[in-house]
Amino acid sequence: MTLRWQTATMEAGQGFPVRRAARVVLLDPSDRVLLLHYDQPPPNGRHWATPGGGATPGEDYRAAAARELAEETGWSDIDLLGEVLRADYDMDHAGHMVHQVERLYLARTDQPQREIRGVAAMHASDGIGAWRWWSLDELEATDEDVWPPGLAALIRSALGNSALGL
Repeated sequence: MTLRWQTATMEAGQGFPVRRAARVVLLDPSDRVLLLHYDQPPPNGRHWATPGGGATPGEDYRAAAARELAEETGWSDIDLLGEVLRADYDMDHAGHMVHQVERLYLARTDQPQREIRGVAAMHASDGIGAWRWWSLDELEATDEDVWPPGLAALIRSALGNSALGL
């Protein structure tokens, strides 16, 4: 499945530098998803997003997703199950507009609402102000900005895909 979205004020493909990024849709045993809360200046603003971030030069998307998950949670024991989304969109990153090319991977933890510990300094440097586990019903009902848009539907679709081994 491929989804494309963009910021409301920019058209995709306006010649911004490309930033490759990878994120992880991490589910617990009750199918709650881990989201991180950012409070950034416009245009990004306040939003919830899955763990992840930019790929380093030469790093493949899957490796970037696993590395970012470990950096943002402290957990290096999570196996990625499969890619569930490819997206590209224009966004602000570190005060500059970029064209982000992103892949999302599904993963599971066997611990209900697993606690994040030992990464407070990293969260502060990345502007992560909070984290929480969301049920799919909570995602569908919230008025808060959640990235990517339609995350609950994406997760429901992935849960119905036997090829992902859920």
